[in-house]
This record gives sequence, structure tokens and C-alpha cells, in this order.
Amino acid sequence: MITRVEGMLESVDGSQVVVAVGDTAYEISVPSADVGVLFGRVGGRVTLHTLHYLESQGQGASFWPKLIGFQSAKDRAFFELVTTVKGIGVRRALRALTIPFPRIAEAIVMKDLALLTSLPEIGRKTAETMVLELRDKVDAYAAASRSAVGGGGGAAVGAGGAGGGGVARTAKGAKAAAAAAAAAAGVGIDAGGGLNAATVMDAVGVLVQLGESRSDARALIDKAIERDAALATADGLVAAALASKGLAR
Repeated sequence: MITRVEGMLESVDGSQVVVAVGDTAYEISVPSADVGVLFGRVGGRVTLHTLHYLESQGQGASFWPKLIGFQSAKDRAFFELVTTVKGIGVRRALRALTIPFPRIAEAIVMKDLALLTSLPEIGRKTAETMVLELRDKVDAYAAASRSAVGGGGGAAVGAGGAGGGGVARTAKGAKAAAAAAAAAAGVGIDAGGGLNAATVMDAVGVLVQLGESRSDARALIDKAIERDAALATADGLVAAALASKGLAR
């Protein structure tokens, strides 16, 4: 199994690149999102984290070994997740993933079907399947989207602390409880900015600290967003979620 190739980038031709390693040159397929970046690196050294697979030819009569290269091991892992979705094979994923992977992950977390269906070869049914099958698996990738675009709503999750045990769940103290749990978890929930995946994940984390299961916390946040699309901070999401259970008001 070839898992990494390091060498001089000789050429970029469409979605195919050639990397020379000593006297050997490897032809490697790359996702559409990486083509532009790699064009600017022709003639320099690159490191590509690779997947090695067999591609069928002649309706399965024969198979050819192929390499796919990614700029990081994390990108490779995300690609492997995407190809577990029914109807998205390796070749389709290579063509469809035309924007940075963290942004795609954020769209999955946020159920942003408009963005997902804007990707080549991703129709609404496939986009809905991506959300259904991957939403609880791509949080770590979505979190990178915020730093990639220079921030947004919701503060970054820091080192975890003690849970929110014993937190008062009274109507009057619900928002204070959320703040206490957030502080214990190392999560800032009063930062401003637009609603994004990081904000949603911060709010889910607070509800988990308050004793909700992760799936129940996600469902409460989803309902809060459906009721009030203007919510833009983790603080507001948590308060709205608690209100739906009769805790915040």
C-alpha cells in the first residue's frame, strides 16, 4: 500500500499530476479542489497523502492500479468518508469535491443543501443522503472551516473540563446554567458573528455538558434553528433549545 509520495511536482494536467521520486514518476489523481493550488507548485517539491485502489476497466473485465493524492492525511480521511455514501464512488467524488473539504463538511453539518447541490454531480437526493449519513461524522472537519475563512460565530472549543453536573435546570437559571457548563467545557458562547458549523457544535457541546445525549442535543439545536433562523450565536441557540423543553422561560 502506497500511503505517501514525496517528490518534485513535474506537471498538472486536469485532475492528473505527475510527481517524480528519484528515477520513478508517479501519476496521481487529485480532487478538483486541489488542482489550482498544485498548478502554482509545479517545479517544486510536494507531499501527497495517497489512496491506492483498483479501477475497473472494460465493465469489470480488468483492473488498473490507481493513486489518489491529497494535501493532508485529514483530507484523505474526509474523502474516504464521502465515498462511503451510497452513489458516490471514487471517480465521482474526485469530480464533485471542487471546494475546500472543510467548507463541504460545514455544509453537511449545517444541512446546507444549496451548497451541496452546487457541487458537480451532486443532486438533491445525494446531498440529502450525505447529510443523513455523514452529519455526525464530520464535525472535526467542519471546525476547520471557521479558521480557514478567518473566524465567525462561536468561539473555538478549548480543552475539556468537568461536566455540568448539578447545574440548575430552572426557568430562571437556564441561561446561567448554559454559561456555567460552557465555562467548564472551555467553550465561549457569547461571541458574535453569523451562524456556522462551529457555532452549532459549540451549542451542542454545551447541551451535552448539561446532560443531553449528543443526538438529543443535535435535535434540540435543529429545532431551535427551524423556529428562529435569525439565531446567530451559541448562547442564543442554547437558550432557544432549553426554551423548547420549558427550561429557559
